[in-house]
Amino acid sequence: MQTKRPTLRRAAVTLSIAAAGIAAASMPALAQDNARPIRIVVGAPAGGTTDTLARAVGRGMEVSLKRPVIVENRGGAGGNIAAEMVARSAPNGETILMSFTSHTINASLYPKLPFDPIKDFTPITMVATVPSVLIANHNVPANTLAELLDHAKKHPGALNFAIGGSGSSLHLAGEQLKMMTGANIVNVAYKGTNPAVTDVLAGHVELMFASALNVLPHLQGGKIKLLGVTSATPMPQFPNVPPIGKTVKGFESNAWFGLFGPAKMPAEVTQRLYEAAKKAIEDPAFVKKLETDGGTPSAMPPQQFGEFVVRDVQHWAKVVKFSGAVAE
Repeated sequence: MQTKRPTLRRAAVTLSIAAAGIAAASMPALAQDNARPIRIVVGAPAGGTTDTLARAVGRGMEVSLKRPVIVENRGGAGGNIAAEMVARSAPNGETILMSFTSHTINASLYPKLPFDPIKDFTPITMVATVPSVLIANHNVPANTLAELLDHAKKHPGALNFAIGGSGSSLHLAGEQLKMMTGANIVNVAYKGTNPAVTDVLAGHVELMFASALNVLPHLQGGKIKLLGVTSATPMPQFPNVPPIGKTVKGFESNAWFGLFGPAKMPAEVTQRLYEAAKKAIEDPAFVKKLETDGGTPSAMPPQQFGEFVVRDVQHWAKVVKFSGAVAE
């Protein structure tokens, strides 16, 4: 037996070295190679809100993580192309998604998706929320939401909503209002937000939900009225415009933006990404720019963000079903 002990010791050492090698190989890449870039995939073209937020957050994460962060635009199919790409990526924290409200709307808007918006992703953090404003052209015989709803009740089908994109959060804000009030307001579809706003300003269409960015340049001249905001509290840009929820109890509808990784991303990787994103989101310069554009920063932790996503999928499913909207 004495002659076998060195052999056993050598075998034990060999096994320990092998185990260490396996452990090192299986360590999350985020903790291994600081030279490898992290990709934030964006399901929208460069220059839009989602892209702008991704680049701003990415710059901050780059500093915290001490490694390159690049933004890759994969637009198309309402963000689904980018989402599918990330869902199929290795869960090592090197490929993540900057998504938006369409992530939860698409779950019911599209008859079939190549991924599950809940099961195939690891929530990292919500980045921001952006409410919208209900605007009316100057010809509408109502100066408050209550007056508008009363007019719609007395004249069913006489009012129109300008829709910049079918299935968008702005479109579905209008559908939610109709669902909760029974108002009969007809949709008029446009190829984009700008032509829709133009026709509201010109008096060709009565109503529209629009972002603060679309509304602020047109406040002078009396061409539009602001009847309500979709947030739970007044927006700083429109302090005298009441939340729609004050008239229609329970109404709230905000666009949101958030970061996701692929499913089964290790908890320590998720936490590191969250902490880096949180620093970027809470940076005073980021907060100021966001508020100027009508948004509110929201460094929501991973678990809370995941719970929000589940609720949001359920919420939009009801609105999409009511609207009859289908993917374009």
